[in-house]
Amino acid sequence: MRESFKSTSAGRIDKILAGQLDVSRNQVEKLVKDGQVSVNGKTILKTSFKVSEDDEIHYEFLEAEKRVAPAIDFDVEVLYEDEYLLVVNKPSGLVVHPAPSVKDPTLVDWLIHKGISLSTISGEERHGIVHRIDKETTGALVVAKDNKTHEKLSEQLQDKSMGRFYLALIDCPLKDDIAVNKPIGRNPKNRLKMDVVEHGKSAKTAFVKLAQTDHDVELIAAKLFTGRTHQIRVHLNTLGRHILGDDLYGYKIKRDKVQRVYLHAYMLYLVHPHTGEKMEFLAPLFDDMTAYISKYFDEDLVSEKINPLTLGEKFKQFNAE
Repeated sequence: MRESFKSTSAGRIDKILAGQLDVSRNQVEKLVKDGQVSVNGKTILKTSFKVSEDDEIHYEFLEAEKRVAPAIDFDVEVLYEDEYLLVVNKPSGLVVHPAPSVKDPTLVDWLIHKGISLSTISGEERHGIVHRIDKETTGALVVAKDNKTHEKLSEQLQDKSMGRFYLALIDCPLKDDIAVNKPIGRNPKNRLKMDVVEHGKSAKTAFVKLAQTDHDVELIAAKLFTGRTHQIRVHLNTLGRHILGDDLYGYKIKRDKVQRVYLHAYMLYLVHPHTGEKMEFLAPLFDDMTAYISKYFDEDLVSEKINPLTLGEKFKQFNAE
């Protein structure tokens, strides 16, 4: 099964592929020389080939190199399920879909192991995945069981009738509620990172202050108006703020104190693709984030601020921006 993506920046094909697939340059070189890479429909045989922004890149790993799914020894909380879709509460440390560099089991592996019928519109490696969450991020994620459902949910991502509200713990309070509207692309100096770049893709995130500790850690809510990789983390970085545990973008503390990025997709809203019903799903916080909030915050105040009946109202001020 061939996979494809659009390049978010210009550069050599080997560098673009190495960054996208998170594999070594040697692996990319073999992929290219084996004739398994094409750009805009043309097979590429030179690793020095120059790719332009928005070029359509296709690649295919040979059968012998394909990843073998590892054994499944965990479970995932299902928040909702019917014959068309299901919503899960993804735990930290679980990658959403397989990639050549991913050795551990993924959410897609778990879905297949459970015998859940899945859409195939995103390709063999991404069965059912309509939108994704980073490995360390937790929270609500919807999975499509058939292609028609997948198409309709993807349309909702585009027209903004589906979305999520996130909760995050950050290392310094925001001055005010704020929306950041800055383009995002691959960081030219570090392929593992994204950054605000001049010719990046448009990206808008709104941030709302919720509660604060005595030592300046703040609980905030975030809403994505676009869906770029690492978007919340990148836009916070432009404000000089970082999510606890996010050492990739600048949070300075040892991982034995905060062991993962404290970012959680708390609420998911969508219109059911077949019934037309407006639906909301609440993903409970995981124990590590709950323990931190219980230790350092006024729990009654936090409960009031993250009330699902009123949380969405806090973002209406940004809808017309």
